[in-house]
Amino acid sequence: MKNNYSIGRRDFLKKGLGLGLFATAGYGLSALTFTDKTQASENNEVFEITRTNKEWRELLTPQQYNVLREEGTERPGSSPLNEEKRTGIFHCAGCDLAVYDSKTKYESGTGWPSFYEALPDAVGTREDNTLFMKRIEVHCRRCGGHFGHIFDDGPQPTGMRHCINGLALTFKAA
Repeated sequence: MKNNYSIGRRDFLKKGLGLGLFATAGYGLSALTFTDKTQASENNEVFEITRTNKEWRELLTPQQYNVLREEGTERPGSSPLNEEKRTGIFHCAGCDLAVYDSKTKYESGTGWPSFYEALPDAVGTREDNTLFMKRIEVHCRRCGGHFGHIFDDGPQPTGMRHCINGLALTFKAA
């Protein structure tokens, strides 16, 4: 079940910028969730783990489903993983693939868990040109679950910031 503030990206664009700005002013950007349920099929991507929407809904919480399967975004500062400081590995909440080592996690000040690098062969990327921006979307390479976006304003050694929804991950301490 989606919150009352979720709208699809296509719906947002179809209804026009004026209505989108009205919704943004009325509810605040942090309350809106933009989704695109058809992106994976439009990109003809095939993943090792596939499930029906019904199976995903049974496996995930409604909030995890919104982020992982509908490319939603959690409110900044809402994830307990922001405060996770222990040594361990972050896994995909959809398929349990190990994706980020805690050694690469850092405080970005954005309100979302941030990493400067993923584990080898753990994530996939694709261009995301929604909401009048050009970004790089990052997802689980095994199940296609949406994690967040990658930006080039991170720390060394990579200079990258993987800005990740905490709902997309689980943490396993070492």
